[in-house]
Amino acid sequence: MDDHLSETEKNNALREARERRPSRISPGQPLSRSELAAMVTEQLFPTREQRRRSPFNANYVAKLEGGLIHWPKHEYRAALREVLGAATDDELGFYDARARHPTTATVQSVNRRTVLSTTAGAIVGAGIAGAPTLSLLDNTSPDSLPRHIGREHIDEVLRAAVVFKHWDNTHGGAIAREIADDKLRRLAPLLLRPCPPGIQADLHIAFAELASVVAFMLFDAYEHDAARKRFTFALERAETGRNWQQRAIVLARMARQEIWCGNPDDGLTYAEMGLVRAERLTATERAMLHTIRARALAKLGPSRAQDALTAVGTADDAFAHSRRTEDPTWMRFYDSAQHHGDTAHALFDIAMRSDLDTEASQRFSYSVKHHAPEFARSRTISRTKLASLTMAQGDPVEAAHIGNLALDDAGGVHSLRAADDLRELHRFAALHTALPEVRQLRTRIHATVGAAA
Repeated sequence: MDDHLSETEKNNALREARERRPSRISPGQPLSRSELAAMVTEQLFPTREQRRRSPFNANYVAKLEGGLIHWPKHEYRAALREVLGAATDDELGFYDARARHPTTATVQSVNRRTVLSTTAGAIVGAGIAGAPTLSLLDNTSPDSLPRHIGREHIDEVLRAAVVFKHWDNTHGGAIAREIADDKLRRLAPLLLRPCPPGIQADLHIAFAELASVVAFMLFDAYEHDAARKRFTFALERAETGRNWQQRAIVLARMARQEIWCGNPDDGLTYAEMGLVRAERLTATERAMLHTIRARALAKLGPSRAQDALTAVGTADDAFAHSRRTEDPTWMRFYDSAQHHGDTAHALFDIAMRSDLDTEASQRFSYSVKHHAPEFARSRTISRTKLASLTMAQGDPVEAAHIGNLALDDAGGVHSLRAADDLRELHRFAALHTALPEVRQLRTRIHATVGAAA
């Protein structure tokens, strides 16, 4: 057994340091988490508006004390040392596991990674021998292909991926997925033509991205079997191109599909496959995969709620070290708004399935406010989930207002996932039909997506 703290062991040193400080509000009581958070934000931010928007709050302190985050970013540690009168991070129970144990791993984790590596090989092997590859390569006569592959053909594949990804993010996959899939089929036989060794890997990586984008559009349109075949093709191409980062994004998208389809255990496996060689990934990519782990764990039910919270904390830790200049182009979508929205999905399921308090509402709100216009679908989904959570656990009139804004957003988005989220809101709203605002919202949802009355 390891002799260092596990990720979930409570940080008693931090709690005791806080409790040694007297409360400024309640005489005779120790400093509360809320007070500590306020004092830290005073150290970190000069203006009231900055302090109001700070993510360092009582819930964050609870994560630190609960051991969900054991190495907060540098400025947080410095402010906590100042406020609590500590000379070192160690006095407050903080440690960097990677620095302390850079080369060790438990037998369990080694075995887990071995199994996942074998599983990855099996999936790719199935793709080579089976229908996903052959069906894509059978579509075009060799006579219509260029005699030799050049950089211009790789660029054409990448341009197609960019165009379809932009369309998917802005409008959803339902309308254009047939056009995208046809483009993939027409280009895929390029893999059969002679290609200079110096650009072979780039050709496979380009196809991994295009096939993964097309697969996600098919998933968004609920053509799940076709999506899985394209994902398998994409994973094979990423493995052939020996690009661990491209492999990670493909596995992340595969995990998202399985979680949505009610297969969270499969989603968890795919996410962990993506993390098998985490040292080869950027901090942003690790954050994305840990967030998907959190979503899968939350879907597995209340018994895994604490594990899901731990995964959210790990994702937050990774994202705090994100450097956008280190990320490949296909990771540009995973910005602060995306991270807040994705982690909010996990926290939403925890809030709805357990008695634990979460930051789901705050994170959804941040996501809605900060998503760029091109990510209309993500903003719509985050706003709808915020309305559902508010309808279930907050003010139903406010929820109706948020829901109407989500419907306004949904007008240009053709996503079956977004539509199903609106139907979920319709069901939550059934508990409050005595309110005219809620009745109007349900009528509008029914007219928009055909929800059952």
